[in-house]
Amino acid sequence: MKRVLWFWCACSALLLAPAVARSQTVVFPEPQWFREVVKRPPSPGQVASPEHLRDYVVDSKLRLTLEQAIQVALANNTDLHIDEISYQNARYAILRAYAPFDPAFNSTASANRNTAPQATQLGGAQTLSSLNQSVDANYSQFFATGTNASIDLNTTRSASNSIFNTFNPSVSSGLTFSITQSLLRNRGPYVNRAPILIARLGYKQSRAVLQQQLNDMILNVVTQYWNVVQARENLGVFQKSLEQAQATYDFNKKQLELGAISPLDIYRPEADVAARRVQVIQSEYQLKQQEDTLRRLIGADLDPTVSVMDLDLIEPAEPTGELMTINAEQAIERAMANRPEFEASKDQLAIDDVNLRLAHNEVQPSLNLQAFYASNGLGGNQLDPSVTPPVVISEGGIGNAFGQIGGFDFPSYGVTLRLSLPIRNRQAEADIATDQNRKLTDLYNLRGVRQSVQLESKNAVHQLELAKLTLAAAKVQRDLSQKNLEAEQRKYELGTETIFFVLDAQTQLANAEANVVQGEIAYWIALAQVDHAVGAALDKHHVAISDSAH
Repeated sequence: MKRVLWFWCACSALLLAPAVARSQTVVFPEPQWFREVVKRPPSPGQVASPEHLRDYVVDSKLRLTLEQAIQVALANNTDLHIDEISYQNARYAILRAYAPFDPAFNSTASANRNTAPQATQLGGAQTLSSLNQSVDANYSQFFATGTNASIDLNTTRSASNSIFNTFNPSVSSGLTFSITQSLLRNRGPYVNRAPILIARLGYKQSRAVLQQQLNDMILNVVTQYWNVVQARENLGVFQKSLEQAQATYDFNKKQLELGAISPLDIYRPEADVAARRVQVIQSEYQLKQQEDTLRRLIGADLDPTVSVMDLDLIEPAEPTGELMTINAEQAIERAMANRPEFEASKDQLAIDDVNLRLAHNEVQPSLNLQAFYASNGLGGNQLDPSVTPPVVISEGGIGNAFGQIGGFDFPSYGVTLRLSLPIRNRQAEADIATDQNRKLTDLYNLRGVRQSVQLESKNAVHQLELAKLTLAAAKVQRDLSQKNLEAEQRKYELGTETIFFVLDAQTQLANAEANVVQGEIAYWIALAQVDHAVGAALDKHHVAISDSAH
């Protein structure tokens, strides 16, 4: 029972000592959100459930403005959620970079019983029986200066039936303070904190990448929104054209019944009705395809109830007010200041600089200074082995051993200087060359990004001007086609023209109205492309990245 009590007290004392040392350890400050990274994983229902969709259901239709479509897409789009998770993983890489500076505590407790026959009297007994119980504890901490400090505390209790033991049972303890300092390679805060710096730069870079992905997402949603509107407006144009052809066919059919025209003259208007009905059918299914694509972007296909509803996009296709005009040079200047691709490239170059400096660090020789200071203690029942059987002179235990440790009655200390000097370090030389080439590659990548952004900005401005000119010309064409149809209809009623010219004028008018719709939608899409090219889409649609932990 006494042995069990002793073993428990020893373990408790060793566990308490490192706790005091830990309370005095200086660690690097960590961001507040590090404390919030441990969360329960989302349930399958949370992952699959679309948000905010049913808030926009009106009269069994999903009614959306352009801004609402963007908001719903940002909340529900599957690809965007994957991109956001990647951004969060880059954030947790900073937490991982702090790992080398985490303090560590290790403890081991063991007990061994050994019984062995002895072939000589020097064993102290014919059958030597011994019991060894030990507890070891270690607390270590690595610092940014390249210093590794540790505290080791070990206690061993030994008992045997040997008549030669002067202490039985004996308790030996030792407390060791040791420190290792890098003097050349891996010396200083910059080298040892470099992984943290790289992780922070990577986090900034991932944020810029997420901004770029949001910029692309907004452009995709805006483009698809207007594609649906264009398909809907085209369907309306072709339905109107079919109604005109049907009215003309009905009029000619009555004339045929009255004998005013030949039976041969009825085939042309009837064929024209059939052709325009084909256009209507194709337009209906094209509209369905465009709507399904938009549903995929905004996550409406995830809700079985909402996915079968018709889309009611209420943004008018016809632009109002003065159409936007932007100079190509101004667009390029704004793009150079706002596009997140440049920020991501600059962060990558900063990472390259850190890696290059680390590669130069590996070229240096390794010179480490190791020092230790230890205090030893011994306790237990002291025996007089000169008499048989040995008699106890004084009783003691773990308190005596710890008292001697605390008083540093039996100190030990030493210093070691260890030098590792490679004759040639080809690995480090190759790493330096590789990092230099990597930085050169990233510089060319930055130049390529600059060229691509300039070209995209110019093309977006030119596309906007083209859309404006095309829209103006299409409106003129529509007005003239409308007048031409009225003229041909009048001529046909007066008998000076055949039905062929009336039907042809109807087709021309339908094409002209479709061109107007195409021009209107092209203007809106070109405007979104300009916003994307100059990096203004996020600000325009009030989109920002939240840094709160998820």
